Amino acid sequence: MQEKQEKRYRRHRRVRAKISGTGKVPRLCVFRSNKHIYAQLIDDEKGKTLLAVSDLEFKKTKSAVKGKKIDMAYKVGELIAKKALEQKIEKIVFDRGGYKYHGRVKAVAEGVRKGGLKF
Repeated sequence: MQEKQEKRYRRHRRVRAKISGTGKVPRLCVFRSNKHIYAQLIDDEKGKTLLAVSDLEFKKTKSAVKGKKIDMAYKVGELIAKKALEQKIEKIVFDRGGYKYHGRVKAVAEGVRKGGLKF
């Protein structure tokens, strides 16, 4: 298990060496655990998180989205796009966090695109 995590960390460092977020074009960082998915917009110049969203937000409300993890990831992407547009953020840089662009990570990206953000 440790070896798998180390490989992901290495891939993530490789990705992060090439991309960084600014105030106008923040970085959308995706973290995927076995049960949940998290996404946050980060301004790397200031070292601040501008927004953070996870599928746990849907479980708090009565409008809980029931379904597969991929459906939840898609909804997380749409929600973070909606919140970003409210803060007048229209363009982002996507950080897949060392994960393959596949499955839930891809679903977040598609949700963000449908929500109106460009990257």
